[in-house]
Amino acid sequence: MAIKIDKHLFYINTKNSSLIIEERDGYLLLKHLGRKIESYHFSNTVFERDHAFSGNPRSNERSFSLDTQRQVLGQHGLGDFRQPSLQVQHANNEVTDFRFVESQLIKGGLEVPGLPSPHSTEDAETLAFILEDTVAHLRLTLYYTAFEDSNTIATFTKLENIGRETAVIHKNLSLMADLPAGTYDVISLQGAYAREKTVRRHKLEQGIFKIASNRGASGHTQTPSLILCDSETTEEAGQVWAIQLLYSGNFEAWIQQNQLNEVRLGIGINEDNFAWKLEARQTFYSPVALLNYSAQGLTGLSHESQAFVQEHIIPKAFAKRERPILINNWEATYFDFKKEKLLELADEAQKVGIELFVLDDGWFGNRFDDNRALGDWFVNEDKLGGSLTELISEVHSRGLQFGLWVEPEMISVDSQLYRAHPDWAIQAPDRDHTYSRNQLVLDYANPDVVAYIKETLDQLLSQHDIDYIKWDMNRNITNLGNGTNYLATKMQSHKYILGLYEIVKYLTEKYENILFESCSGGGGRNDLGMMRYFPQVWASDNTDAIARLPIQYGSSYLYPTISMGAHVSAVPNHQMGRITPLATRGHVAMMGNLGYELDLTSLSDEEKAAIADQVKLYKELRPVVQLGRQYRLINPDVGSNEAAVQFNYEDQTIVTYVRVLSVVETMETTLKLKDLEEEGLYELQGNGAVYSGAELMYAGITMNLPQGDYLSRQLHFIKK
Repeated sequence: MAIKIDKHLFYINTKNSSLIIEERDGYLLLKHLGRKIESYHFSNTVFERDHAFSGNPRSNERSFSLDTQRQVLGQHGLGDFRQPSLQVQHANNEVTDFRFVESQLIKGGLEVPGLPSPHSTEDAETLAFILEDTVAHLRLTLYYTAFEDSNTIATFTKLENIGRETAVIHKNLSLMADLPAGTYDVISLQGAYAREKTVRRHKLEQGIFKIASNRGASGHTQTPSLILCDSETTEEAGQVWAIQLLYSGNFEAWIQQNQLNEVRLGIGINEDNFAWKLEARQTFYSPVALLNYSAQGLTGLSHESQAFVQEHIIPKAFAKRERPILINNWEATYFDFKKEKLLELADEAQKVGIELFVLDDGWFGNRFDDNRALGDWFVNEDKLGGSLTELISEVHSRGLQFGLWVEPEMISVDSQLYRAHPDWAIQAPDRDHTYSRNQLVLDYANPDVVAYIKETLDQLLSQHDIDYIKWDMNRNITNLGNGTNYLATKMQSHKYILGLYEIVKYLTEKYENILFESCSGGGGRNDLGMMRYFPQVWASDNTDAIARLPIQYGSSYLYPTISMGAHVSAVPNHQMGRITPLATRGHVAMMGNLGYELDLTSLSDEEKAAIADQVKLYKELRPVVQLGRQYRLINPDVGSNEAAVQFNYEDQTIVTYVRVLSVVETMETTLKLKDLEEEGLYELQGNGAVYSGAELMYAGITMNLPQGDYLSRQLHFIKK
């Protein structure tokens, strides 16, 4: 049984972990969050010595203070001076005192209205804590869902106005948890455009460590997640907790160490640019958050999170469906293409074994550069030399699938749509536009805009035989102000995301066999909210193989490989100007879902033959990379000159080693592989050498690189 109730104790058990909560005087106290415990006897109940600075709910019990109790709900104004998880304005103040009323045990999981939720919850159980504030006339329900096949708990909140007066929500986080004092490190995935998912780890100190986005999207610079671990945790050993948010808009995530060195974690919608008017009898739901746990180090956490995302977040139809090898015409042609050029590219793609042809930006309206036509989603038949249907038929006749790029959240001033509906762009009244990439953002908080985009894209997809959609978003939101008043404007950002989810849920359910890939200038919205609808993410616009190493490394902490697109591009690289051997570009891209982003028609016969060999090999390796377990052998941290990754699947193992810069007077690196059978025999393909599992794990294999133009090596073992 995943959930057990024993008087005032509530056990939320996963496969190998427990969240234990005690109800005491109406408050929910967190007694344990970590390795699984079947019974608990109050061995770590928190007491406080009486002193003048504690707020005590009862005057006769001066050793009980909300400022020192470990909790799952942080309230504002009652004497808990740590960061709150809930802040609601009612009557003339923001003080709340929610007290426990009852609990409910629910079979399975719940779908949060209008927001992404985990699927496949048949083997899950949910515990609901119902609390009320009788002065504010509010009811709060905390939901915790435990999954039988994982060490992950999903949680969200429901806030109901059960009174007659309007309330205003200023903060309502999805998850909060308090942990005992200890020596911890915090790990975050940060960065910038073209260098997303940078892994940063540092010691947790007294104070608040916070990451957040107020961009209208989760952003390139931050990922809506935080990892907390014991300071001595390594890849293989130590306790690790992760909090993640299924949300694609403004978020905040923080870890606070207080004056007693106790630790509080919180994640949810960012209180910047947010407020929510809660009328009488209305309800507000927070986004779903995930709480992952592992006692097997960072690798154990990655395996836990990757498996959960693949089993319960990525749409079921694509969770274990191997991804096609694609070619995208963007870096081959940019906006300058005709039908003949596209078909030449498709011909070359077919010859080398590529499976999917993707037509990127420039196929619609008066779109000849990035200054115009966004919003005009009708085919430019003059540019395509005919209808889109004809082009798709030509591509399909070559044995290739067909994909298309769209950017439906954007609008150009120079467009038919803007001339007809200038009020549909997000804009503060009486102010000039603020431009990014010379484009504006459509107001998805407006139901008329949502209805129009749903209808427009529905027509596009219903009238054309499209296999893949790349959904882009190339700027963040500024000039909020379309609301009728200040409070309506504060609601706009969250309403925008609700509108976005309405559209993508509708399209992905109606066109369930189309592979949708999320993109936002690369990884600007690489989060679980989008992944719930779009099974694949373009992790970064940076296609440079060496620059991709840390991006793919950071992504692997929480997200499965099958969700990550990775392309071979031309040299010199269009973003970095670097020249990297084709073999290494292929090796790095094969650590994800392989694709190509270059002009095949301009390559030499030798280069085309090499790409054909890469494609052929990847088709053999594809199930190992996309469905296998990943192990980080050498991490490309700041200052590192190497990276190495291993994948295990059934009886196959792949190891990829990359050296960033050539060096002299140094010994070659020896890699020790992981999770093989000691007595098993593993044959190295292309070499014929046979190694025992024990030899590969404990003695290792030396990464000697051939002389000449080589930066990498790829090894493929098959268990005999």
